[in-house]
Amino acid sequence: MRIHGKVVAIAVCFGVFLLLYFWGGNAADDPLLGEVGEGSEEDEEEDGESSPPPSEFGGNEAEKFAGKERWGGVHAQQRKADSNVARPLTKRTRDEELMHLAVVACGSRLDETLTMIKSALLFSIKKIKFHIFSEDSLAPQFEERLNLWPHSVIVKFHFSIYPISFSVGNAEEWKKLFKPCAAQRLFLPIILKDVDSLLYVDTDVLFLRPMDDIWSFLKSFNETQLAAMAPEHEVPKIGWYSRFARHPFYGMTGVNSGVMLMNLTRIRSTLFKNSMISSGLSWEDLLHPLYQKYKSHITWGDQDLLNIIFHDNPECLFVFPCQWNYRPDHCMYGSNCKGAEEEGVSILHGNRGVYHDDKQPAFKIIYDAIHDFPFEDNMFQSLFYPVQSRFLDTVNTLCGRLPQVFLKQIGKTMKSAFERKVVRHARPQS
Repeated sequence: MRIHGKVVAIAVCFGVFLLLYFWGGNAADDPLLGEVGEGSEEDEEEDGESSPPPSEFGGNEAEKFAGKERWGGVHAQQRKADSNVARPLTKRTRDEELMHLAVVACGSRLDETLTMIKSALLFSIKKIKFHIFSEDSLAPQFEERLNLWPHSVIVKFHFSIYPISFSVGNAEEWKKLFKPCAAQRLFLPIILKDVDSLLYVDTDVLFLRPMDDIWSFLKSFNETQLAAMAPEHEVPKIGWYSRFARHPFYGMTGVNSGVMLMNLTRIRSTLFKNSMISSGLSWEDLLHPLYQKYKSHITWGDQDLLNIIFHDNPECLFVFPCQWNYRPDHCMYGSNCKGAEEEGVSILHGNRGVYHDDKQPAFKIIYDAIHDFPFEDNMFQSLFYPVQSRFLDTVNTLCGRLPQVFLKQIGKTMKSAFERKVVRHARPQS
């Protein structure tokens, strides 16, 4: 009888858990498992209709560079016209902080970029303003695809589309540096003059936890730091820069610029030490002469130039741990990112084309799962559990042999998001 009683008790507890799970996971008013709309439906409508302060969204500067600004899939001009009607300023509107994310997409990077944007929206809490720099042929495709996303997603972000442009030097030479358009990231402080802080990521990046978490590193900057990146490698004797670089680089192993957090205001107001003249140079005045001096010695293009700049100005750089820019190099030569082993991967960076071949299936499984996930499905059922089960097929591969590295953080992210959602829906109505 005692055993029977225990079985009944376990069954009842499990039933209660399932009830809470499906109640939270299938709530109709917000399909995303994230605290992206803690208010009522009226709050959500207000978010879609309100107009941003010009200082947040680039204002005339964005128009100068022909940036196409959109608000949740609707023209910015329409929103600004509507904003002429006086509305009470709610506490939620005042307190809300907008995060800025920039990406540069050229060639065949449309789908990869949209999957990155999708991963940011799936898990993040605050609203995001995306600054998309692309070739002219891709701009209408971005606009069309982003506007096809569900309304519950569209109201959680804004985006502007900008053409590829370089303010100093030979534009064609910059455009071909390393990879098509990659050097555009060097010019973000110059173009986005009205943006205070920004996270830049490569198109092959996936967020496995809220963007809010890496954004919070801005508060950890000291008075001289103005950018943050992760090391290029953790082990100097097998790192690329420490073995092959023919130019100065930051620290013992260099830094990787695929995930770069920037205080643009500080970058624009700083004079950078350099090896060319005794006095400091502004960011805009530094880029072209630095490239001219080192162009025959650099391999990785703009990343090499950033390494040179922060080699000469190490006090300006904040270094975040490797789990915030986790690449195949962290596992294909043996696991060498202790932070990811302990906490799991926070941001996955699938360079070397690993999302699109079978060389490192652990990376491809996560990319495919996020790419194929329908926004309005239950994230546990349609995203996490399929990834978890498919990982069993990768345990004999170099990167798949440590599944907890890839699964630990995304599991915690979904658990936290689910708990927020259950609490929100269980909250008594006022």
